[in-house]
Amino acid sequence: MSFVTVSSEQLSAAADNLQSITAALSAGNAAAAGPTTAVVPAAADEVSAFTAARFAVHAQRYQELSARAVAIHESLAATLAAGAGSYATTEAANAAASAL
Repeated sequence: MSFVTVSSEQLSAAADNLQSITAALSAGNAAAAGPTTAVVPAAADEVSAFTAARFAVHAQRYQELSARAVAIHESLAATLAAGAGSYATTEAANAAASAL
């Protein structure tokens, strides 16, 4: 029979680390949003205006994609935290049952 050994403390610590990484990603993306989505054309010609507009479109797409990635990251951290809680609860129940 195989056994699984899990430390709920380590799972909780990993979930906390993931949440802090998520916060850092969100802050970095928010800081980059303004300068990258509102690119000023280098000159008054059509090519500069077109290039600035294309950069702004790419930046907007990046912001949309990164928002989805942050949501996935948050979901992973929440799932890991819930798993840590489940393991801790199960271990406590097993310890109580063994004491009987």
